[in-house]
Amino acid sequence: MSEIFVVIEHRLGEIRDITYEMLWKAGDLSEKLSHTVTAVLLGHEVDPIAENIKDRADKIIIYDDERLKNFNADISKEILAGLIEDLQPEITLIGNTSWGAELAPALSVKTGLPLATDCIDIAFENGKIIAQRQMYSGKIFSNVSFAKSDGYIFTIRSGVFPKDKTGDRQAEKIQKDFPAPDRELKKSFVEFVETAAGDVDIAQADLLVSVGRGIGEEENIAIVKELSEALNGILSCSRPIVDKNWLPKYLQVGTSGKSVSPKVYVAVGISGAFQHMAGLSGAGTIIAINKDPKAPIFRTAHYGIVDDLFKIVPALKEKALAAKKG
Repeated sequence: MSEIFVVIEHRLGEIRDITYEMLWKAGDLSEKLSHTVTAVLLGHEVDPIAENIKDRADKIIIYDDERLKNFNADISKEILAGLIEDLQPEITLIGNTSWGAELAPALSVKTGLPLATDCIDIAFENGKIIAQRQMYSGKIFSNVSFAKSDGYIFTIRSGVFPKDKTGDRQAEKIQKDFPAPDRELKKSFVEFVETAAGDVDIAQADLLVSVGRGIGEEENIAIVKELSEALNGILSCSRPIVDKNWLPKYLQVGTSGKSVSPKVYVAVGISGAFQHMAGLSGAGTIIAINKDPKAPIFRTAHYGIVDDLFKIVPALKEKALAAKKG
Protein backbone atom coordinates (compact mmCIF):
# COMPACT_ATOMS: atom_id res chain seq x y z
CA MET A 1 0.00 0.00 0.00
CA SER A 2 1.44 3.38 -1.00
CA GLU A 3 1.59 6.35 1.33
CA ILE A 4 0.65 10.01 1.38
CA PHE A 5 3.05 12.08 3.45
CA VAL A 6 1.79 15.21 5.21
CA VAL A 7 4.55 17.39 6.62
CA ILE A 8 3.16 18.80 9.87
CA GLU A 9 3.60 22.54 10.25
CA HIS A 10 3.61 23.97 13.75
CA ARG A 11 4.93 27.06 15.43
CA LEU A 12 5.68 27.76 19.09
CA GLY A 13 3.88 24.56 20.05
CA GLU A 14 0.74 25.35 18.04
CA ILE A 15 -0.41 23.37 15.02
CA ARG A 16 -0.98 25.59 12.00
CA ASP A 17 -4.37 25.38 10.29
CA ILE A 18 -2.74 24.36 7.01
CA THR A 19 -1.78 21.09 8.74
CA TYR A 20 -5.41 20.15 9.39
CA GLU A 21 -6.35 21.16 5.83
CA MET A 22 -3.62 18.97 4.33
CA LEU A 23 -4.62 16.06 6.55
CA TRP A 24 -8.20 16.44 5.32
CA LYS A 25 -7.07 16.30 1.69
CA ALA A 26 -4.77 13.37 2.41
CA GLY A 27 -7.69 11.55 4.03
CA ASP A 28 -9.91 12.32 1.06
CA LEU A 29 -7.31 10.96 -1.36
CA SER A 30 -6.57 7.93 0.80
CA GLU A 31 -10.21 6.83 0.73
CA LYS A 32 -10.22 7.00 -3.07
CA LEU A 33 -6.80 5.41 -3.57
CA SER A 34 -6.54 3.09 -0.55
CA HIS A 35 -3.33 4.82 0.50
CA THR A 36 -1.98 5.26 4.03
CA VAL A 37 -1.97 8.76 5.52
CA THR A 38 1.41 9.32 7.16
CA ALA A 39 2.04 12.47 9.17
CA VAL A 40 5.70 13.49 9.41
CA LEU A 41 6.39 15.52 12.54
CA LEU A 42 9.71 17.26 13.17
CA GLY A 43 10.34 19.25 16.33
CA HIS A 44 11.17 19.13 20.03
CA GLU A 45 8.81 17.93 22.76
CA VAL A 46 6.09 17.37 20.18
CA ASP A 47 4.03 14.71 21.97
CA PRO A 48 1.08 17.10 22.47
CA ILE A 49 1.09 17.86 18.75
CA ALA A 50 1.11 14.16 17.91
CA GLU A 51 -1.83 13.60 20.26
CA ASN A 52 -3.85 16.31 18.51
CA ILE A 53 -3.48 14.73 15.08
CA LYS A 54 -3.49 11.02 15.92
CA ASP A 55 -7.15 10.66 14.83
CA ARG A 56 -6.38 12.17 11.43
CA ALA A 57 -3.56 9.90 10.25
CA ASP A 58 -2.73 6.19 10.04
CA LYS A 59 0.89 6.72 11.08
CA ILE A 60 2.85 9.53 12.68
CA ILE A 61 6.59 9.45 12.08
CA ILE A 62 8.22 11.59 14.76
CA TYR A 63 11.69 13.12 14.84
CA ASP A 64 11.99 14.69 18.29
CA ASP A 65 15.26 16.44 19.05
CA GLU A 66 16.30 19.75 20.59
CA ARG A 67 18.06 20.60 17.32
CA LEU A 68 14.63 20.52 15.64
CA LYS A 69 13.05 22.97 18.09
CA ASN A 70 13.07 25.71 15.46
CA PHE A 71 12.37 25.23 11.78
CA ASN A 72 15.41 24.95 9.54
CA ALA A 73 14.77 24.11 5.90
CA ASP A 74 18.24 22.59 5.43
CA ILE A 75 17.77 20.11 8.27
CA SER A 76 14.16 19.33 7.32
CA LYS A 77 15.18 18.74 3.72
CA GLU A 78 17.84 16.21 4.70
CA ILE A 79 15.51 14.31 7.04
CA LEU A 80 12.58 14.26 4.60
CA ALA A 81 14.76 13.28 1.64
CA GLY A 82 16.04 10.25 3.55
CA LEU A 83 12.56 9.29 4.66
CA ILE A 84 11.17 9.61 1.15
CA GLU A 85 14.00 7.47 -0.20
CA ASP A 86 13.23 4.77 2.41
CA LEU A 87 9.41 4.69 2.20
CA GLN A 88 8.79 6.08 -1.32
CA PRO A 89 5.43 7.80 -0.72
CA GLU A 90 3.45 8.53 -3.86
CA ILE A 91 2.45 11.99 -2.63
CA THR A 92 4.11 14.45 -0.24
CA LEU A 93 2.05 17.45 0.91
CA ILE A 94 3.67 20.60 2.31
CA GLY A 95 1.95 23.88 3.17
CA ASN A 96 2.33 26.73 0.71
CA THR A 97 3.60 28.91 3.54
CA SER A 98 6.87 30.63 4.36
CA TRP A 99 8.07 27.20 5.57
CA GLY A 100 6.95 25.41 2.44
CA ALA A 101 8.26 28.04 0.04
CA GLU A 102 11.74 27.43 1.41
CA LEU A 103 11.53 23.69 1.98
CA ALA A 104 9.62 22.24 -0.97
CA PRO A 105 11.84 23.41 -3.88
CA ALA A 106 14.98 22.27 -2.07
CA LEU A 107 13.38 18.91 -1.30
CA SER A 108 12.35 18.52 -4.94
CA VAL A 109 15.90 19.12 -6.10
CA LYS A 110 17.34 16.79 -3.45
CA THR A 111 14.97 13.91 -4.27
CA GLY A 112 14.56 14.52 -8.00
CA LEU A 113 10.76 14.40 -7.57
CA PRO A 114 8.49 16.80 -9.50
CA LEU A 115 6.96 19.71 -7.60
CA ALA A 116 3.76 21.72 -8.08
CA THR A 117 3.34 24.76 -5.83
CA ASP A 118 0.34 26.67 -4.47
CA CYS A 119 -2.12 23.93 -5.42
CA ILE A 120 -5.84 24.38 -4.78
CA ASP A 121 -6.73 20.74 -5.53
CA ILE A 122 -5.21 17.35 -6.31
CA ALA A 123 -7.04 14.62 -8.17
CA PHE A 124 -6.52 11.47 -10.23
CA GLU A 125 -7.80 11.31 -13.81
CA ASN A 126 -7.33 8.26 -16.03
CA GLY A 127 -4.67 6.94 -13.71
CA LYS A 128 -2.69 10.20 -13.71
CA ILE A 129 -2.25 12.59 -10.84
CA ILE A 130 -3.49 16.11 -11.58
CA ALA A 131 -2.70 19.29 -9.68
CA GLN A 132 -5.03 22.25 -10.03
CA ARG A 133 -3.45 25.69 -9.75
CA GLN A 134 -4.48 29.27 -10.42
CA MET A 135 -2.62 31.40 -12.93
CA TYR A 136 -2.51 35.13 -13.60
CA SER A 137 -3.72 35.96 -10.08
CA GLY A 138 -6.73 33.71 -10.36
CA LYS A 139 -7.89 34.58 -13.88
CA ILE A 140 -7.23 31.04 -15.12
CA PHE A 141 -7.47 27.62 -13.47
CA SER A 142 -4.88 25.21 -14.83
CA ASN A 143 -4.74 21.41 -14.51
CA VAL A 144 -1.15 20.21 -14.39
CA SER A 145 -0.13 16.63 -15.14
CA PHE A 146 3.30 15.05 -14.77
CA ALA A 147 5.63 12.61 -16.43
CA LYS A 148 5.61 9.30 -14.59
CA SER A 149 7.58 9.51 -11.36
CA ASP A 150 8.19 7.48 -8.21
CA GLY A 151 6.54 10.28 -6.22
CA TYR A 152 5.25 13.83 -6.35
CA ILE A 153 5.57 16.87 -4.08
CA PHE A 154 2.84 19.48 -3.72
CA THR A 155 2.51 22.65 -1.70
CA ILE A 156 -1.07 23.38 -0.70
CA ARG A 157 -2.64 26.82 -0.52
CA SER A 158 -4.06 27.74 2.88
CA GLY A 159 -7.82 27.92 3.21
CA VAL A 160 -8.84 25.79 0.22
CA PHE A 161 -9.68 22.57 2.10
CA PRO A 162 -11.77 21.98 5.24
CA LYS A 163 -10.14 21.33 8.59
CA ASP A 164 -12.51 18.45 9.44
CA LYS A 165 -11.49 14.85 10.07
CA THR A 166 -11.95 12.24 7.34
CA GLY A 167 -12.60 8.70 8.43
CA ASP A 168 -11.99 7.07 11.80
CA ARG A 169 -8.24 6.78 12.29
CA GLN A 170 -5.93 5.99 15.17
CA ALA A 171 -2.35 6.63 14.22
CA GLU A 172 0.55 4.41 15.10
CA LYS A 173 3.40 6.56 16.46
CA ILE A 174 6.85 5.76 15.11
CA GLN A 175 9.83 7.44 16.75
CA LYS A 176 12.89 8.03 14.56
CA ASP A 177 16.40 9.06 15.57
CA PHE A 178 17.65 12.44 14.43
CA PRO A 179 20.03 11.86 11.52
CA ALA A 180 23.03 14.17 11.60
CA PRO A 181 23.27 16.30 8.42
CA ASP A 182 25.99 15.10 6.07
CA ARG A 183 27.32 18.62 5.55
CA GLU A 184 27.81 21.86 7.43
CA LEU A 185 24.61 23.91 7.73
CA LYS A 186 24.71 27.36 6.14
CA LYS A 187 21.95 28.88 8.23
CA SER A 188 20.85 28.85 11.83
CA PHE A 189 17.85 30.12 13.78
CA VAL A 190 18.29 33.52 15.42
CA GLU A 191 14.89 34.52 16.77
CA PHE A 192 11.20 34.35 16.03
CA VAL A 193 9.43 37.70 15.62
CA GLU A 194 5.64 37.81 15.39
CA THR A 195 4.22 40.09 12.72
CA ALA A 196 1.72 42.67 13.83
CA ALA A 197 -1.58 40.90 14.39
CA GLY A 198 -5.06 42.28 14.46
CA ASP A 199 -7.87 41.81 16.90
CA VAL A 200 -9.39 39.05 14.74
CA ASP A 201 -8.23 36.43 12.26
CA ILE A 202 -10.56 36.46 9.26
CA ALA A 203 -9.08 33.15 8.06
CA GLN A 204 -10.76 31.44 11.04
CA ALA A 205 -14.21 33.03 10.65
CA ASP A 206 -17.31 31.01 9.76
CA LEU A 207 -19.16 34.12 8.55
CA LEU A 208 -17.58 37.16 6.93
CA VAL A 209 -19.30 40.36 5.84
CA SER A 210 -16.93 42.06 3.44
CA VAL A 211 -17.07 45.65 2.23
CA GLY A 212 -15.75 47.04 -1.05
CA ARG A 213 -15.34 50.33 -2.86
CA GLY A 214 -19.11 50.49 -3.47
CA ILE A 215 -19.49 51.76 0.09
CA GLY A 216 -18.46 55.19 -1.18
CA GLU A 217 -17.19 56.89 1.96
CA GLU A 218 -15.28 55.72 5.03
CA GLU A 219 -18.07 56.65 7.44
CA ASN A 220 -20.44 54.33 5.57
CA ILE A 221 -18.44 51.27 6.63
CA ALA A 222 -20.23 51.50 9.96
CA ILE A 223 -23.48 50.14 8.51
CA VAL A 224 -21.69 47.07 7.15
CA LYS A 225 -19.97 46.53 10.50
CA GLU A 226 -23.38 46.68 12.19
CA LEU A 227 -24.65 44.01 9.81
CA SER A 228 -21.66 41.76 10.56
CA GLU A 229 -22.31 42.11 14.29
CA ALA A 230 -26.03 41.40 13.88
CA LEU A 231 -25.11 38.19 12.01
CA ASN A 232 -22.47 37.24 14.61
CA GLY A 233 -19.89 37.50 11.84
CA ILE A 234 -16.63 39.36 11.29
CA LEU A 235 -16.06 42.42 9.12
CA SER A 236 -13.56 42.07 6.26
CA CYS A 237 -12.83 44.04 3.10
CA SER A 238 -11.40 44.18 -0.40
CA ARG A 239 -8.10 45.81 -1.31
CA PRO A 240 -9.41 49.30 -2.26
CA ILE A 241 -10.63 49.77 1.31
CA VAL A 242 -7.16 48.97 2.68
CA ASP A 243 -5.48 51.15 0.04
CA LYS A 244 -7.55 54.09 1.30
CA ASN A 245 -6.50 53.26 4.89
CA TRP A 246 -10.15 52.85 5.88
CA LEU A 247 -9.56 49.37 7.37
CA PRO A 248 -6.36 47.55 8.39
CA LYS A 249 -4.52 45.12 6.16
CA TYR A 250 -5.30 42.09 8.34
CA LEU A 251 -8.97 42.37 7.31
CA GLN A 252 -8.23 42.16 3.57
CA VAL A 253 -9.41 39.19 1.50
CA GLY A 254 -7.62 38.36 -1.75
CA THR A 255 -4.30 37.45 -3.34
CA SER A 256 -2.50 40.30 -1.57
CA GLY A 257 -4.51 39.75 1.62
CA LYS A 258 -5.72 36.47 3.12
CA SER A 259 -7.30 33.37 1.63
CA VAL A 260 -10.46 32.61 3.61
CA SER A 261 -12.86 29.69 3.85
CA PRO A 262 -15.96 30.85 5.74
CA LYS A 263 -19.20 28.92 5.60
CA VAL A 264 -20.91 32.14 4.47
CA TYR A 265 -19.34 35.16 2.75
CA VAL A 266 -21.43 38.30 2.25
CA ALA A 267 -19.86 40.70 -0.26
CA VAL A 268 -21.18 44.26 0.03
CA GLY A 269 -20.32 46.67 -2.76
CA ILE A 270 -17.56 44.42 -4.09
CA SER A 271 -17.26 44.14 -7.87
CA GLY A 272 -15.47 40.79 -7.75
CA ALA A 273 -12.07 41.42 -9.33
CA PHE A 274 -10.14 38.20 -9.85
CA GLN A 275 -7.55 39.20 -7.23
CA HIS A 276 -10.32 39.29 -4.62
CA MET A 277 -12.12 36.15 -5.74
CA ALA A 278 -8.86 34.17 -5.73
CA GLY A 279 -8.90 34.47 -1.95
CA LEU A 280 -12.38 32.93 -1.76
CA SER A 281 -11.80 29.53 -3.35
CA GLY A 282 -12.50 27.80 -0.04
CA ALA A 283 -15.70 29.71 0.79
CA GLY A 284 -19.00 27.87 1.23
CA THR A 285 -21.92 30.12 0.27
CA ILE A 286 -21.19 33.51 -1.33
CA ILE A 287 -23.88 36.21 -1.21
CA ALA A 288 -23.29 39.37 -3.25
CA ILE A 289 -24.96 42.78 -2.90
CA ASN A 290 -24.21 45.15 -5.75
CA LYS A 291 -26.28 47.61 -7.77
CA ASP A 292 -24.40 46.75 -10.98
CA PRO A 293 -26.02 43.65 -12.54
CA LYS A 294 -22.89 43.14 -14.66
CA ALA A 295 -20.52 43.02 -11.68
CA PRO A 296 -18.16 40.03 -12.10
CA ILE A 297 -18.94 38.76 -8.60
CA PHE A 298 -22.37 37.60 -9.76
CA ARG A 299 -20.66 34.98 -11.93
CA THR A 300 -19.34 33.31 -8.76
CA ALA A 301 -21.91 34.17 -6.10
CA HIS A 302 -24.47 31.55 -5.10
CA TYR A 303 -27.01 34.28 -4.33
CA GLY A 304 -27.08 37.84 -5.62
CA ILE A 305 -29.02 40.99 -4.76
CA VAL A 306 -28.98 43.69 -7.45
CA ASP A 307 -29.92 46.82 -5.55
CA ASP A 308 -28.61 49.77 -3.59
CA LEU A 309 -26.59 48.45 -0.65
CA PHE A 310 -27.80 51.39 1.46
CA LYS A 311 -31.31 49.95 1.27
CA ILE A 312 -30.41 46.26 1.51
CA VAL A 313 -27.83 46.30 4.33
CA PRO A 314 -30.04 48.07 6.92
CA ALA A 315 -32.96 45.79 6.00
CA LEU A 316 -30.81 42.67 6.47
CA LYS A 317 -29.55 44.00 9.79
CA GLU A 318 -33.10 44.52 11.06
CA LYS A 319 -34.07 41.02 9.95
CA ALA A 320 -31.07 39.55 11.75
CA LEU A 321 -31.80 41.46 14.96
CA ALA A 322 -35.46 40.43 14.83
CA ALA A 323 -34.46 36.77 14.41
CA LYS A 324 -32.25 37.02 17.49
CA LYS A 325 -35.14 38.36 19.56
CA GLY A 326 -37.32 35.78 18.41
